[in-house]
Amino acid sequence: MDSNRRRRPATGDQGATDEEAELFWERHYRTRRTWDARVNPLLAETAAPLRPGAALDLGCGAGGDAIWLAQQGWHVTAVDISTTAVERVRERARDLGIRHRVAAEQHDLARSFPAGQFDLISAQYFQTPFPLLRSQVLRTAAQALRPGGLLLIVDHGSTAPWSWNQDPDIHYPTPTEIAAELDLDPAHWSVLRADMPRRQATGPAGETATVIDNILLVQRTTVE
Repeated sequence: MDSNRRRRPATGDQGATDEEAELFWERHYRTRRTWDARVNPLLAETAAPLRPGAALDLGCGAGGDAIWLAQQGWHVTAVDISTTAVERVRERARDLGIRHRVAAEQHDLARSFPAGQFDLISAQYFQTPFPLLRSQVLRTAAQALRPGGLLLIVDHGSTAPWSWNQDPDIHYPTPTEIAAELDLDPAHWSVLRADMPRRQATGPAGETATVIDNILLVQRTTVE
């Protein structure tokens, strides 16, 4: 366990659920055959014109976003529930000579949140098959922004052939629905982008498909 991991006690049945979630994602990354860590295109599009500062990558997974941000000059805190994912991000940052720009931490975001304030927080496909108070986590993220900082939320708007969730009845919340769930005070946060573009995506085995992304970009304007 990372020494920087801060936890609060679980209550009720949540502890068992948290353990199941951690085991699921640990198994997912431990058995992953390839670690082709590519940056998510919508993060690159958003971050490219920005002056590098402090960034937070929620659910960093294979680390493509965190590594790309560090290579652009950002100081990145990369967090994931999977110990294997966190260790792989550390290893890759070390191998690329950017270890000083990447702090990889294990967090179950249902229980703990990384310390600090950030200029950019990225939540790319921050979805899980387990119960999670996602809106609460994302509101905490919004509170961790410095004035002028950006929270970029990119969600699945459609099911890709390689997705772990193939439920035909799944509902993908729209950007408007996500913004409503966050319920951020418009006096302190502004929505800069809320749309649902289509793009050609490539899966882990090289397959391609047209997918929809649900994008919400929020800026913190002032401190409460």
